[in-house]
Amino acid sequence: MLVAFVLAAPLRAQTRGPSPGNETTITGWVIDLNCQAAAGLSGPAHKRCAQACAKAGVPLAILGDDGTIYLPVSSKPGDPQNSRLSQFAEARVTVKGIHRYANGLHTIEITSVAGGSGS
Repeated sequence: MLVAFVLAAPLRAQTRGPSPGNETTITGWVIDLNCQAAAGLSGPAHKRCAQACAKAGVPLAILGDDGTIYLPVSSKPGDPQNSRLSQFAEARVTVKGIHRYANGLHTIEITSVAGGSGS
């Protein structure tokens, strides 16, 4: 019986809904989930690829300085966030918003975004 409880604990953790969220500030790089995360592109090649993918609907994300990838989301259905980030592809940003974590995914509901400085 104890074994079943121990084995089921990770499953319960995975099926929990999103956390209520915390106001946070994230600094990092705007990446896209295809060109940088999957194909490993960087520099000007990544910027061109990321902007093309963003136009096609591939989500942009923020690679935080801590190595965490945050997916920008909206509380409104059908409200993609690429338009808020595409100008910053392959650039540093500072994003303020509500951070949530659910099912292994970090999200950020953006309240403000500003271009950052260098690496």
